[in-house]
Amino acid sequence: AFDTLQKLVTDKEKLPKIIFLDLNMPIWDGWQFLDEFTKIPIEEPLTIYILSSSNNEADIEKAKKYSLTSNYLIKPISQSQLKDILAGNL
Repeated sequence: AFDTLQKLVTDKEKLPKIIFLDLNMPIWDGWQFLDEFTKIPIEEPLTIYILSSSNNEADIEKAKKYSLTSNYLIKPISQSQLKDILAGNL
């Protein structure tokens, strides 16, 4: 996650419009990524979807506190969910 964050910071012109973020990652977890990513000034619209195997209500509520997170999805996600995300419907 740290390497990805560094890449995003150094190449802001190529920021994706959608980021799929897993909470359980090695070295940095998704929360650490979000904490650092929200410090970066972003001019273009960007949406983060949290993907997790955790259905812990505390995690779901915590995710809502980040302005860039659009939704918290429990893995695995379906093709129809992915299509809805890409179409801007989820």
